[in-house]
Amino acid sequence: AAFNMFHNKETESEPRIYSYSRAASAALTHIICVLFSAFIAVLSRPGSSWFSWHPFFMTLAFSLFMTEAILLFSPHGSPIKRFPHKTKGRVHWVLQCLCVSCAVLGLAAISYNKHLNGKPHFTSWHGLLGLLTVGAVGLQSLAAVPLIYHSLAKGWSLAKLKRYHAASGLVTYLLGSASLLLGLSSAWFTGSVGGYAWYLSALCPALSALVMMSQVTNAYMAKKRLQS
Repeated sequence: AAFNMFHNKETESEPRIYSYSRAASAALTHIICVLFSAFIAVLSRPGSSWFSWHPFFMTLAFSLFMTEAILLFSPHGSPIKRFPHKTKGRVHWVLQCLCVSCAVLGLAAISYNKHLNGKPHFTSWHGLLGLLTVGAVGLQSLAAVPLIYHSLAKGWSLAKLKRYHAASGLVTYLLGSASLLLGLSSAWFTGSVGGYAWYLSALCPALSALVMMSQVTNAYMAKKRLQS
């Protein structure tokens, strides 16, 4: 409650242009993650081959579900801004479960496709970083269980757990964004999309990552100012 009061005062005292720009960037991120996911879905045509499920599920996981899971806590762009923090936490948990499920399905699809075609696994930077990212998002979700059941984390304060969860979550998101960018450099994508369309596509995960970094760092810098 104290942090919310502090944040409201801080928001009121800061120039309106900052508040408007943050709201605009959050709204733009909502639009970007939906349009980018829809574009990849149209391009990959899920169901047309085993490979087609890989870009489809991975984009849903890291461009749509994980982005929206973080934006839920944005004071400027949350679609459920007026709901209590506990409700936001539950919706965040559901979106993250969808993210992990899609990431695992995307990994399974590409692994099975390579098996069918007799190709080696995880030989590219995209493949290696993608495997690391799926592992990281799985561990991140498991590590979040004590936030729901705090009795599991004896000796750890809830505030410290939330801080570590936010920091590791941001690192995981950046790994996911980097994996998506490397995927856009793959033979499949560059063979289908070129020129300005490729640069516009690459801007989507890059801009989303910048907004997520800004949101998380601003939130915890505000908490530090409150504590000092």
